[in-house]
Amino acid sequence: MFWGLVVFMPVGVTYLSAILLLLALLGAGGWRERIARLRASPLWWPVMAYVAWTLLVLTTQPHYPQTASNLAHGLRIALTILMALALTRTEAMWALRGFVLMALVNMGLIALYYSVGFPLLEPWRAVLVLIGNKSISNALLLTIFGTSAAMYGLSQLHACRPGRALLALAATLAVLAIITLTLPSRTSQLALLLALAGACLHRWRGQPKRLLPVLALGVLAVAGLSQIPAVQQSFQLGLSEVAAAQAGTVSEGSWVVRYYMYRDTAQMIIDKPLTGWGIGGWTQQWHARAPALLADYNMPHNDFLWMGAQAGLPGLLCLLSILLTGVWQSWRRPDMTGRLALAATLIALAATSLNSALRDAQIGLSLLWVVALYLRLTQEAPDAAPWRDLWPKRQQASAPKLPPVF
Repeated sequence: MFWGLVVFMPVGVTYLSAILLLLALLGAGGWRERIARLRASPLWWPVMAYVAWTLLVLTTQPHYPQTASNLAHGLRIALTILMALALTRTEAMWALRGFVLMALVNMGLIALYYSVGFPLLEPWRAVLVLIGNKSISNALLLTIFGTSAAMYGLSQLHACRPGRALLALAATLAVLAIITLTLPSRTSQLALLLALAGACLHRWRGQPKRLLPVLALGVLAVAGLSQIPAVQQSFQLGLSEVAAAQAGTVSEGSWVVRYYMYRDTAQMIIDKPLTGWGIGGWTQQWHARAPALLADYNMPHNDFLWMGAQAGLPGLLCLLSILLTGVWQSWRRPDMTGRLALAATLIALAATSLNSALRDAQIGLSLLWVVALYLRLTQEAPDAAPWRDLWPKRQQASAPKLPPVF
């Protein structure tokens, strides 16, 4: 639960929680059951292929000053997934309770900060104001929570519980306001739309009469969202930055940087498509190819390109297969558990395509942990509904046994 409670906090605290959980797992025992659970997961072989190819490239290709840090981040991605998949159902539920609780607490803090005001303390700085990748991480985590709340609200509406439905949908609208106004993130906005669309397809697949009106309503919602001035300005700025970069302008604008990164990293992959330039090789190649103003960056804002540049197309495909397997695993489970996991995995897929959402621990250590927890629950029995147990039930005290009466 501790890791779930601190996912919104600075990355040092999140690293501490990961280390403590690893130590707890090593000392908890029950490894025969845990290993059997890992081997039964559809994610097992994609993760093993990713680790094996990384180590093969490490042993056969050149090393660089950045090799050690890139290797550590690459293996940390695999270890985070494996730790989540090794949890028992009870352990996974407590971790998710921590995440949901702190999502609600942080949304309350944001509302208080911008309405009443209070001193800006360091542990909550990246929640309350936009300051780099940790704020992007928090926006993505809230996007997962908001999408989950929307799916829960729809289920409660279907179950004729309008009170619960309104509260859940209000939480989704609050998340939308946060990622638009206080933690503005184009990645989170696009990920939210993708996740909601995927969840609706999952919910009403095979029911076109219900699905088409929902999708039409979604199109209207997107059209309305695009009319919000803050959203309009954000995407207009991005498009103008891309146009400027195509014309040869070099600046530190967000989409200008991405344009040059994606262009030059794609060329790295074309130059060495099988093995890449070696673990840690992206930074050296970027320094040699990038405009001088942008040469100090250490990651390409796209983890698939990062892996492709360092480990070739096989490495790129290994990393991609992990997330696509998560999408497939979620899609094939037709209940709320599968729906929530699908939405979370689509958010991670979007973030990984538009940012260093796995390679950068500021984002990936928390985001990947929460997504892997959602995927862990899809391994429960098909007739199980683990999300119903999110609120822990009070244990009923058993009646004392009386001596038999003869």
